[in-house]
Amino acid sequence: MAPQMEFVSKTQHYLKVKKPQLERERRARINKCLDNLKELVAEFQGNDSILHMDKAEMLENAVSFIKTQVRKPKVPAAAQVPMDSFRHGYMNAVNEVSRVMAATPGMNVQLGKAVMIHLGCEYNRLSEIPAPIENTEMCPAPMSPASSGYHSDEDISPAASPAPSTPVWRPW
Repeated sequence: MAPQMEFVSKTQHYLKVKKPQLERERRARINKCLDNLKELVAEFQGNDSILHMDKAEMLENAVSFIKTQVRKPKVPAAAQVPMDSFRHGYMNAVNEVSRVMAATPGMNVQLGKAVMIHLGCEYNRLSEIPAPIENTEMCPAPMSPASSGYHSDEDISPAASPAPSTPVWRPW
């Protein structure tokens, strides 16, 4: 008598072979992610005690750690110091640009105002909490020449500035 071949439906094949295999793979992914989470929390906490916990304790510890991190201020004080230093340096550079433009003979006052307005707007943007680039707006024109930050020792009107015959390159 020849061996009988038993017909196995797709559903039976799935239930006997595929489903257990998929479940093993799913558990393996979960365990891998739990190990990664465990290492990350241990690294950020600076405490290796989480590495020796079971999965439930580790998850509880990770959740409480994340909650404490969310409650902390968004910008730590240590990150603020470099930004303050940068702003201070930026203002020193703006003051130097203003001084050089004011000391340059024949400097166009309108050009100087435009440069200083631009630099002032950028400084104001730096002073704010970082905003998305798409919300950046142009600064309004100043109410007076003094409000632009550009102060010249002499009163040079645009008509009094000689127009150069060839364009002059300026680093600002």
